[in-house]
Amino acid sequence: MNETTMTFHSLYERYSTDVYRFAFWLTGDEADAKDITSETFVRVWTAKTEPRVEPVKAYLFTIARNLFLQSRRRKNRFSSIDEELVDNTTQPDEEAEIKSHLAQVQKLLQQLPDIDKTVLIMRAEEEMSYRNIAQVTGLSVVAVKVKVFRARIKINKLLQEG
Repeated sequence: MNETTMTFHSLYERYSTDVYRFAFWLTGDEADAKDITSETFVRVWTAKTEPRVEPVKAYLFTIARNLFLQSRRRKNRFSSIDEELVDNTTQPDEEAEIKSHLAQVQKLLQQLPDIDKTVLIMRAEEEMSYRNIAQVTGLSVVAVKVKVFRARIKINKLLQEG
């Protein structure tokens, strides 16, 4: 194996889980998330130049987000969360409550505009810095902070109402 193969392999090993999780939260569908994750790394592998973005994770998330937006333009549908993703070590009543809450949050996330959903997931789930989120989305750091704050408020309000 040459150095490029090893670099790509280590990149995939280190970030594929993060990219998958991010794609899953964007799409709400396991198969779509796997497709986006695979295509993200194919794009990195076939790129003619080295990535210019300083944080590699932000670069990968940018690709994944763009793939999600492209697929969303092609098909305007969402699937429910796969029930197998919930931890089975909990009691059945707790598990049912967790599944219900997770499905409710996922459904509410899908009601947010794409950019609000993206910045909220990047901040809450992926724990990315506001600066990195701004790089990925093309927004200012202040705009990202405002969008995250407003998205959290909206999700909490919708959870309390429903």
